Amino acid sequence: MRGGRGMRDHQDVGVEVRGGTLAVRRWPGAPGGGTVLAVHGIASNGLSWTAVAEALDGVEVIAPDLRGRGHSGDVKGRSSMAAHADDLLAVLDRFGADRAVLAGHSMGGFAGCVAARRDPHRYRALVLVDGGLGFPVPGDMDIDQVLHAVIGPAMAKLDMEFADRAAYHAFWAAHPAFAELTGEAVRTYLDRDLVGEEPRLRSACRPAAIREDAEDELRNPAVFAAIHELRVPARLLWAERGLRDEPTGLYPPAVIESAALTTASLHFVPGVNHYSILLGRRGASVVASHIRAAL
Repeated sequence: MRGGRGMRDHQDVGVEVRGGTLAVRRWPGAPGGGTVLAVHGIASNGLSWTAVAEALDGVEVIAPDLRGRGHSGDVKGRSSMAAHADDLLAVLDRFGADRAVLAGHSMGGFAGCVAARRDPHRYRALVLVDGGLGFPVPGDMDIDQVLHAVIGPAMAKLDMEFADRAAYHAFWAAHPAFAELTGEAVRTYLDRDLVGEEPRLRSACRPAAIREDAEDELRNPAVFAAIHELRVPARLLWAERGLRDEPTGLYPPAVIESAALTTASLHFVPGVNHYSILLGRRGASVVASHIRAAL
């Protein structure tokens, strides 16, 4: 099917994984164009990759809704980076992809690092988009405190109800990092995060999955170590601005420098924030160019 004027053909496919059926958006590619397996962030869904897929015409792009998010909200079982890595292999197998470039945004970068470290024979390269590099959080902070401090509205939405889709769009339009993010692709991405009926719509994200993944992503030494133990070519793209469009990004220059990464090349992306690096046209163009280079 087609997603609208000027948009690429796509398919929505269910992939069986442990605990249920994973919902996957696939944009078919041309013969020899290569395959990208794209992994979204902690409270997001696979349609966050739409702008990148549009910029990768001719490349097969496969973007699952991770368990506990989007149309995969009913997949049962504990969530973790290792569980996502298992699911990603199931997705590759379902589409007959022997090897793919693995791309991950935010938490998807951590899942990507774990997957690429564990199964390097299935991934040609790894493209990390403002994610994958761990940073310590206070051990005495409750994980909800950490999440509210780091992702703010993306956590607050879990306890909210919305009268209609327009109300949910307005909630995100008020977010400073979304000021430049408009258009049909963004609206469709937001709509995929809604379940229920008007006037009691709510986020499709399962709170337990968000908390389980946050504990694993932020406090598991093995997940922290994954980016330093990669055996596939990797690159880390880091946004100039932060999750609330702060002047300093998720990864300040001092953090990038102190990480002393030897397993990934580093690429600063100016003029974008944590969200617009993926959802905005300019950021998506940069991400797509790095994915093409990896292909």
